[in-house]
Amino acid sequence: MRIATRSVSRATASSLVAVAALALLGVQAGTATAATTATCTTANTKLTVTEVSRPVNHLLLKATNTGTQTCYAYYAPVLRAGADAQAPVAWVEDSKPQAVVTLKPGQSAYAGIGTYSPDGEGGGTEKTLGVFFTDRDAGGTGKESTLNLPNGGTYFNSAAAVTYWQDNAADALTW
Repeated sequence: MRIATRSVSRATASSLVAVAALALLGVQAGTATAATTATCTTANTKLTVTEVSRPVNHLLLKATNTGTQTCYAYYAPVLRAGADAQAPVAWVEDSKPQAVVTLKPGQSAYAGIGTYSPDGEGGGTEKTLGVFFTDRDAGGTGKESTLNLPNGGTYFNSAAAVTYWQDNAADALTW
């Protein structure tokens, strides 16, 4: 009789531990709570690009969460400088933050864009900037947003590069 009591007690204890763990994870009565975060995309953010005075030859890309839930700005934006761009603008690997930038509704993420350097090759003045967001696997999230570049066009050459998303403009413009 004593053995049966122990197995029932252990089973009951295991069940209580499982229920407590699920409650901590937000699962109640077998149903999961709704997701409260998403990947930032062109559908849930507003994008703007502006010219900055310092550093020279730089633009600032700003993504503001216009959605109703928190979103993650993964990696760096994938940029297409001009309608006929053959390759995306390179990412500045040294700008990778320690954590994914998380945007609550109304908050913004920033990416600095170095448009050219004297040691770059080729180049030309581009009128538009195509922007794609990335997902947690560094893949594209779908629809491109096309922005008009400041001053009717901006010069880009092969040295152009964009930072990873940052939580403030100063960090984005450090690179």
